[in-house]
Amino acid sequence: MPFPTSKVACPVCDGSTTRPWSVVAGYAYSECASCESIFIDPGILREIDGGFAIVDYTESYWRSELQSAWERSYGSSLARVAEAILYSRRPIRRFLDVGSGPGFLLDALSTYLPDSAGRFFGVERFPPEQRTRHPNYTVGDVASLCGRFDAGCCIEVFEHLTPKMLTTLLGQLAEKSEPDALYIVNTGLPAFVNAEDRGYMDPTGRGHIVSYGLAGVAAIAARFGFQVIPLPGKTWAYCLEYRSTSGQKGSVRDRIWSPVPENQAILHDTRMGSLMYVLAIDTARAYS
Repeated sequence: MPFPTSKVACPVCDGSTTRPWSVVAGYAYSECASCESIFIDPGILREIDGGFAIVDYTESYWRSELQSAWERSYGSSLARVAEAILYSRRPIRRFLDVGSGPGFLLDALSTYLPDSAGRFFGVERFPPEQRTRHPNYTVGDVASLCGRFDAGCCIEVFEHLTPKMLTTLLGQLAEKSEPDALYIVNTGLPAFVNAEDRGYMDPTGRGHIVSYGLAGVAAIAARFGFQVIPLPGKTWAYCLEYRSTSGQKGSVRDRIWSPVPENQAILHDTRMGSLMYVLAIDTARAYS
């Protein structure tokens, strides 16, 4: 698909200062100077919203993704969860993994935080046959969940979503969030894509169709009461906080030195010791 002959409006922020970015597997991508987002052709986004699928999230997709999902769950995703627990400004009784895939992260958390296994939940719309048996894993969307959540994570999900899909997801998440609920989002930001991994935009393999700039996410998220909190030095993660009652003061990393006592206690497991607490401190301080 060649680039359109006229400029396209940014589907994320509706800005007009867009320019061609690249053609990947025959699909044209553009980038927005206003919100920095990188996006596949808006016509394709509309087709996806209408039911067209570049990638079919069935067993053929999961066959190529299960190994990497397992490796993330027992590695970097554990670090993201530990980090989010320290950043959170409210006691965490229920923590949600949004777009949990096969749910391996729930298994990893049950292994490394066994005392708290019951407080972790996962939800996935397109699950593979090979998935967790954790009792808190739900097949469905966020709207189908019962109760509200105090914190969570969203690992390698946003880049698969059209702006319309992201808007729906954030609306559903707002309905299920307590005030001050904090979610850590792990996704390739435009700075990461442009400087470190242009191959991250992969429509036909991994299904990556949009790299959302923070300004673009903020514009969508603000409609539902979320504020975007950058993580300095990390071009692949940030936080969303719902209806903050305290306001952000200083760097979010400063929160790790004054965590909510109940949350700090989660990371000091009686059976596994302080491994996850050390991981939380180290990953929060990394890349600064």
